[in-house]
Amino acid sequence: MTRESLKNGRARGLVVNAGNANAFTGFRGREAVEAIMSRVAAHLDCDPGEVFVSSTGVIGVPLPKDKANAGLQAAFDSSPCSWEEIATTITTTDTFPKGAAASAIVGGKTVHLSAIIKGSGMIAPDMATMLGYIFTDAAVEPGFLQEILSAANLRSFSCITVDSDTSTSDTVLAFATGKAGNAPLASFDDPGVDAFAAALNDICLQLAHLVVRDGEGAQKFIEIEVTGAVSDDSARRIGLSIANSPLVKTAIAGEDANWGRVVMAVGKAGEPADRDKLAIRFADKWVAQAGLAVDSYNEAPVTEHLKGAEIRIGIDLGLGAGRATVWTCDLTHGYISINADYRS
Repeated sequence: MTRESLKNGRARGLVVNAGNANAFTGFRGREAVEAIMSRVAAHLDCDPGEVFVSSTGVIGVPLPKDKANAGLQAAFDSSPCSWEEIATTITTTDTFPKGAAASAIVGGKTVHLSAIIKGSGMIAPDMATMLGYIFTDAAVEPGFLQEILSAANLRSFSCITVDSDTSTSDTVLAFATGKAGNAPLASFDDPGVDAFAAALNDICLQLAHLVVRDGEGAQKFIEIEVTGAVSDDSARRIGLSIANSPLVKTAIAGEDANWGRVVMAVGKAGEPADRDKLAIRFADKWVAQAGLAVDSYNEAPVTEHLKGAEIRIGIDLGLGAGRATVWTCDLTHGYISINADYRS
């Protein structure tokens, strides 16, 4: 229903609940959301369509209306809380609250951006069990804010994966209050728009990385850079093929320098690739070039790199100018334990 509300381009309230996804619940789920929107609208003296609602948690269980009403009343009666408290409240299997901040100079005014996000499992574009909310005091026209948010999303949230699974609950919303007093941004020709877009890109990337770092059972943060592809889109698909490979992810978890698994993941992507032009590196150490292991290949420094918490893998296809960077985490026994017991 929030998609329908987005068409209005205006919001007065945001309600988020954790523990229940309110998905695959049919008319009962819609009735629950409508009841929430109506009650909040009455409290804020606005139209129900100006109240956005998000849910995350177990799928297939109707959202309990009594519990929702009690939660709303508690929110109405409570004192203002901190960003950290809000971020903590919406977590599910997250191990820590996630937030980020940035600022920019727009038309001589300093504008601020603050954001929170939850998510650590069922994470893959587009987008995942991920709820993200960005707030700015800048004045930005709704349609233009959607445009620059979509562009930022393509380079951040749509470039991360924990387990290749998408979900019913995938939301990133941006709200602009206009309190900073700048002239409203409406196009890329407006003064200060480049600074604002850069700040928005930065905050989205910060949040996206936090989600990956908190991947269920994760011990290692993995950056995969693909260059030399026929297009940026092709590079991104190849990067995600590597990032989503259980064999690659478990090899990294085991600190095994098995670069042949990266070759496999490039091949299964279904994108243009030429074995005799393919090159692979771990950190700055090339392990394969021109379709062969390099003559001077020494596995020891690669193994040492894999012992760290920050892993970098590079792939050059030698076919064109396409490039992309994606981020993922390793796959450990912890992931199995968390998801085997998720509902209990």
